[in-house]
Amino acid sequence: MKGLNLGNKKEDFKNLSDEDLVHRYRNSHETYYVGELYERYTHLVFGVCLKYLKNEAVAEDVTMQVFEKLMTDLKRHHITAFKSWLYVVVKNHCMMQLRKESGDNKKKKEWRNEVSEFMENMEADHLQESEDRGTDKEFILQHLKHGVDELREEQRMCIELFYLKDCSYNEISAITGYSMKEVKSNIQNGKRNLKNFVNAKNDEQGGENKAN
Repeated sequence: MKGLNLGNKKEDFKNLSDEDLVHRYRNSHETYYVGELYERYTHLVFGVCLKYLKNEAVAEDVTMQVFEKLMTDLKRHHITAFKSWLYVVVKNHCMMQLRKESGDNKKKKEWRNEVSEFMENMEADHLQESEDRGTDKEFILQHLKHGVDELREEQRMCIELFYLKDCSYNEISAITGYSMKEVKSNIQNGKRNLKNFVNAKNDEQGGENKAN
């Protein structure tokens, strides 16, 4: 497991308790005291992270985050039982990570639903042309978000507000400061550029398939 850069002082800390190390760190802010705590508890912290997160790479990253967080927290808290306190810190950090991942997955699901609605509202000839070219719905889903990100800023804003936020032309004009004519033009041009983007990706895939 990769380590943290926690100072280079060489000293025998074996006779010091965890609480002594914490006390010395609070008084001196010398990171090698946290380095000794890291040596003592890194495997315990990693084990707790792995138990909750079920992923070695993520558990390793969160272990590093916990010890980086300790360098701030140990200056602020008066700790009388370090090991028990550390376990609670690690568990809470893992719970936060799981909530974040859950929120990210929810956002991805919401985006997928929004994209589906977006596709249904796009012009019929766009979808028909995609079908004629052999582009399935899953392919479009995979590339549409990237295509939106690639749009010019004014087109991206208007597309997202109109299709994903269900704003009217008047509302988009008020939010962006663009005229009604500019809003309509940005949406029209954005849709055309998205169609071209997806079709270009389809052409690339077709070329790769032929090459294989």
